[in-house]
Amino acid sequence: MNAQPVLLFVHISSVVIWVGGMFFAYVCLRPTAAELFEPPQRLRLWHGVFARFFSWVWLSVTLIVASGLIMFGQRGLVATPLNWHLMLAGGTLMVLIFIYVFTRPYAVLKQAVEDEEWKTAGAALNRIRQMVRANLVLGLVTIGFATLGRYLGG
Repeated sequence: MNAQPVLLFVHISSVVIWVGGMFFAYVCLRPTAAELFEPPQRLRLWHGVFARFFSWVWLSVTLIVASGLIMFGQRGLVATPLNWHLMLAGGTLMVLIFIYVFTRPYAVLKQAVEDEEWKTAGAALNRIRQMVRANLVLGLVTIGFATLGRYLGG
């Protein structure tokens, strides 16, 4: 059996979960939560949302990296098109941003919510928001590399 279609399915499905989750959180959930909840409730909501979402992101990132590297290896470094290299660069940057978010501002948010330090929690959430926005844009650009690159000479 050819593993390529399975690898591609795992890769794309994992990207959909991660980038789609960021889109939903940033464009839909964030403004609604700001309209409906006062800071303590909103910060508790985000703490719970991130606890669940980040578990899925870790799984998605692992599957994206593993499937991507396997497909890259199957083609060989020289034989891979330029858009694959751009996708790898964008994806690597996205993973690094996620690791930063998880280990820094999210860790601060968790502790601040537990300690009911709302100002600190709000600042951490704002930093996460900025990084999610950057990662969402980078994710959409990387999807562009993946889907349009072959048509743009990549």
